[in-house]
Amino acid sequence: MKTNKMAAIFSNQHEYNELRPLTDERSLSTLYFAGKYRIMDFALSSIVNAGINNVYTLINQEKVRSYLDHLGGGKEWGLDTIGSYEYLDFYQKLMQNQTSGDDYFDDLLNFLKTAKTPYTVYIENKMVGNFDLQSVLHYHQENDNKITAVFKRVSKENIAPDDQMFILDEDNTIMSCQQVIDAQSQDNYNLGLNIYVADTKWLISELQKAQRSGASIDIGQRLAALAAKYRTSAYEYTGYLHNIHDIHSYYKANMEMLDKKKRDSLLFGNQKIITRIRNEVGTYFATSSEVKNSMLATGCRIKGTVENSIVSRRVEVSDKSKVKNSIVMANCKLEKGSQVEYAILDKNVVVKKDVVVKGTPQDPVVVKKGAVLTKNLING
Repeated sequence: MKTNKMAAIFSNQHEYNELRPLTDERSLSTLYFAGKYRIMDFALSSIVNAGINNVYTLINQEKVRSYLDHLGGGKEWGLDTIGSYEYLDFYQKLMQNQTSGDDYFDDLLNFLKTAKTPYTVYIENKMVGNFDLQSVLHYHQENDNKITAVFKRVSKENIAPDDQMFILDEDNTIMSCQQVIDAQSQDNYNLGLNIYVADTKWLISELQKAQRSGASIDIGQRLAALAAKYRTSAYEYTGYLHNIHDIHSYYKANMEMLDKKKRDSLLFGNQKIITRIRNEVGTYFATSSEVKNSMLATGCRIKGTVENSIVSRRVEVSDKSKVKNSIVMANCKLEKGSQVEYAILDKNVVVKKDVVVKGTPQDPVVVKKGAVLTKNLING
């Protein structure tokens, strides 16, 4: 009988200049989502929901504070229990070791050898979805693969130029892969989700070969190339997905959570999405408040109008102020008479009395963390 035990490699590699200024002081992984979640919660929840408690995590050194602030000791994800093992490593260290001619995958290889699991899942940080990794493993076992890639058929608006796309035959066998930027424009793409399940012994051997040859430290690209090389069959993910790579994709993904069908598919399916617990009082709604089709986290004080918006923790919406079609992050304050529409307000923003902040659905206004707006800010 085959065991279903897996270890995980969680790569927080992706960062995009197109997400600035939201990512000036935090990683893509720790961007707010749907009010109380972070982008990293989806990959991490998929890992622990699959019964995985050995996790090797790659992060960017310059943004480590935002990552550790959210993860803490890993209690919510069960990564602080006896038998769990979480190892943090830095991309910068891998690059330095490669540049100096040292063995750059040694820590990862030691992790895989120490975990002693027959299978390893590799997952990256920018796809918002609820992934059943045990189902991927069962598909991997049934097809007797060395490596199994996960893909989804998506439209052009849900891809980034550096994404990997697969060319598949009628049986979903991977014939080749290439970056989207190199592909011809088409209506639909077989988007690689940067999720792979592999036999651990095989993976160790392939990483050792890569290290000896001085190959790139980009493990995801390496695994995509191997999946194509071995003509492996691919697992099709059919659940909710959004690919976060710029301001528009981030804004749209959050706004889609106001659609009950999409919200239930992502957040309230069979697999729970886990996030860090904040013990706070509930949100206060004054008799003067008016709230329509919105998601609000705990600790807010709402006296004005909130419509079609995502509101994070401890936000104050004053009397006669309005928030519409917007994302408002934690600790923001909208003073009396202010109006915010088609905007993304980062943490600790203050919109002063009677100030108007207004963007468009395609070009929402982005206000950086801690800004105090004393004058109107209008796009379009």
